[in-house]
Amino acid sequence: MRFCDLTEKEVINVCDCKCLGNVHDLDIDECDGRIRALIVPGPGKWFGCFCREFELFIPWCKIVRIGPDIILVDIDEKEAKHKV
Repeated sequence: MRFCDLTEKEVINVCDCKCLGNVHDLDIDECDGRIRALIVPGPGKWFGCFCREFELFIPWCKIVRIGPDIILVDIDEKEAKHKV
């Protein structure tokens, strides 16, 4: 699977069935090259587009399943938020 394939999939939290958005970036461990987390941008302030306050860092271990159209994750959204 390529990175561009991941960016096209919607990320869904199985705890509350909420759509978190699409994968924007990856956090990769420099030492061993493993993916540590998926990074999903938070909602924008103005019209849902501009000035994002936070990003969601979703640890790789919290991914439940990667399907053909969606990525299911099991996270506490408050813990996954990181200021931009």
